[in-house]
Amino acid sequence: MQKVSPESNWYVYMLRCADGSLYTGITTDPQRRLRQHRGELKGGARYTRSRSPLSLVWLEVQPDRATATRREIQIKGLKASAKESLLKQFKLAEEFS
Repeated sequence: MQKVSPESNWYVYMLRCADGSLYTGITTDPQRRLRQHRGELKGGARYTRSRSPLSLVWLEVQPDRATATRREIQIKGLKASAKESLLKQFKLAEEFS
């Protein structure tokens, strides 16, 4: 398996909005992207502008943009209940890490 440098990693993330909704996206820099969504930096999504405060609830590393985009589309296609289930599994996995 080839080791991937941190600069080339892409991340799939989910944000929990103040209204309880979930926003899914991809980025190479999760901290910068969260700051953009929060309005601290230019470039946040229109969807998140009116739904602050936001919290990062899911972060998954992917080796390249194409893989991250496919995963983003897969997650966006899930029903809200399936996304919540995914988040619960993620939290359980963190507890056993």
